[in-house]
Amino acid sequence: MTAHMQSSQANRKQIKVIPLMMSLLICGFMGMFSETALNIALRGLMIEFQISASTVQWLTTSYLLVLGILIPISGLLIKRFPTRNLFITGVCFSVIGLFIAATSSSFVILLIGRIVQATGTGLITPLLFNTVLVIFPIQKRGTAMGIVGLVLMFAPAIGPMISGFIIQQLDWHWIFWIPIPFYLLALALGIVYLIDLSTDRKPNIDMLSIIFSTMGFGGLVFGFSRAGENEGWTSLTVLIPLVVGVTSLILFVIRQLSLKEPILNVRVFTYPMFRMGIGLTVLSNMIIFSSTLLLPMFMQGALGFTSAEAGLYLLAGGVCNGIMALLNGRIFDKYGPRRLVIPGFVLATISVIVFTNLSTTINPVIIIIFHTLLMVGMSMTTTPSQTNGLNQLPRSMYPDGSAIVNTTIQTCGAIGTAIGVSILNASQRTYLDQANHSSSPEVQIEALVSGVQHAYIFASIVAVIGLICSLFIKRVIVGDAEKRDKQEKGNYSLESDRVS
Repeated sequence: MTAHMQSSQANRKQIKVIPLMMSLLICGFMGMFSETALNIALRGLMIEFQISASTVQWLTTSYLLVLGILIPISGLLIKRFPTRNLFITGVCFSVIGLFIAATSSSFVILLIGRIVQATGTGLITPLLFNTVLVIFPIQKRGTAMGIVGLVLMFAPAIGPMISGFIIQQLDWHWIFWIPIPFYLLALALGIVYLIDLSTDRKPNIDMLSIIFSTMGFGGLVFGFSRAGENEGWTSLTVLIPLVVGVTSLILFVIRQLSLKEPILNVRVFTYPMFRMGIGLTVLSNMIIFSSTLLLPMFMQGALGFTSAEAGLYLLAGGVCNGIMALLNGRIFDKYGPRRLVIPGFVLATISVIVFTNLSTTINPVIIIIFHTLLMVGMSMTTTPSQTNGLNQLPRSMYPDGSAIVNTTIQTCGAIGTAIGVSILNASQRTYLDQANHSSSPEVQIEALVSGVQHAYIFASIVAVIGLICSLFIKRVIVGDAEKRDKQEKGNYSLESDRVS
């Protein structure tokens, strides 16, 4: 047995799972909370700083942009740097960013704080997924990933509600003050209990790959985000980033396949269930993010609800989404993905089809019921399909798989939002062009309803595609996964012996 394998086994015995996971989950929760909590304060910030809607939107776009740039190279960082050092760095970035934002008195300083904070989130979130894959055996990984899903899905569900209460009782600065003590607690736990999970094989840093990755994923997130901000697909601020992003991604993939030690091993896509997991993640998140945008707009614009009322009506779905993530993890460990993913897409398909018939006379209880069913269905598809796909990878590819999963989630959020907004706007314009009194409030509301209905038709098509694809998902056999890991360790031991 090599010294490397002996050290790995010794590390496993020293792991204190509960405090270790607490430190990472606290950071994950706060990162996802921060991603959505500021949205409800944007209108007030426009007034306070005297800025336009397109300018204030940069507080959200910049956050997504940093995540889109940083997360793809997180696999390289996880392999190259000690886990504890990477965690401490991520927490420090988060705390510093929060402090800058909390003490800011201008929009520019607030934006800088958001960018620094997003850097910390971009380092910690993939580390959370990778740690689960390393410290939990495959038989218990579904439950562990379910807990992660519970935390990460619950945060954005309650974020707007909590931030609304904070703004009402205090002011927007406290949205940034409140997470700091939690990050410091997580930092203390991480320093004490987090062990090094990185490998002894440190990959080289290829700057050309990093440039391609930054331009590729950054261009896509930026382009789709601008399209989602009513820029329109023909705008140069949308087209140029998208073209640069796609071209750079193609060059990035070619570069990775030519390198002996790629910064992101795209060969993970040679594993069929990983491909399936990523594909279902793409479809699920497009539905989730587009619906998260469409329903509040419909409830406020067509039904006359306030933002707080809309948030409360949709809270049940977000909470059930998080709770089901934990239950789904246990079901996955026992039965595999099929009994979750297929029924999940059935629920999602039914729900979005119902939403294609939204009208101003609909009973809000119907919205609550089917939004909850949609969120439960999406919870049954996302984490199980991701976990099943990651289970098929050998251990050396865990950082790469985690990075790709998290990048997919962020990118699909921008894509789903952009497509939803585009269909909504196009349908509204078509309706208004054909109306006799397009400026009347009643016609404006009818145009909004028409736009939402057409956007949900697109979501229905996506859900049906997901349902068809889910029929082909298969459970990764535990024995095969363990065999691959043992074979990989054996190959690594032979290489180490030859070197020595």
